[in-house]
Amino acid sequence: MRKIAFGLLIFTLAAGGVRAQDAATQQELDKLGGQLQDIVDGQAAQSKRLDTMEQEISELRDKVSATPTTTGASADDLQKLAEQVKEIDQKRQDDKTLILEKIGEVTKLMASTPTYHHIDSDPGVSSGPTPAPTRPQKGYPYKVQAGDSLSAIVKAFREKGVKVTLAQVLKANPGLTANTLYVDKTIFIPDASAK
Repeated sequence: MRKIAFGLLIFTLAAGGVRAQDAATQQELDKLGGQLQDIVDGQAAQSKRLDTMEQEISELRDKVSATPTTTGASADDLQKLAEQVKEIDQKRQDDKTLILEKIGEVTKLMASTPTYHHIDSDPGVSSGPTPAPTRPQKGYPYKVQAGDSLSAIVKAFREKGVKVTLAQVLKANPGLTANTLYVDKTIFIPDASAK
């Protein structure tokens, strides 16, 4: 069960390349992931204790059945041990319920987080809608794909013979930010060599 829970946690955190909208959301995801890991670790420790107690019960039963005298464990000892096993089993069930609740919270959080692609670049560039360029230019429209970065787009156009810089692309697309590109957004790539 803990492998499945841990696998679900890893899957939900890695699914689809979705990134957290901001640092606060990422911190919340990290916190929930840490809490889930603590629960899984606690459940593993309780499982080990339960296995040890079950082994002790089995050994005590073997001693009692092998020895007809009263030198083995008493019925009270066995009753106490059985109660401890039940208590640990109840804690395992509670942990299982808690894990499922946390996975549900992570799933809801991931579902409510919008999908966008974050690019580590100049944090000083502001975001916002992309208005039309201020003056007519020659160039090319480009539809942003998943995994694109502004510098990679500029490099790809340079390799095709288009003379363009990152600064020119930002200038030609007022409001465009080098930090965040939205998948399927069309940007304008100016061509300084086109007359």
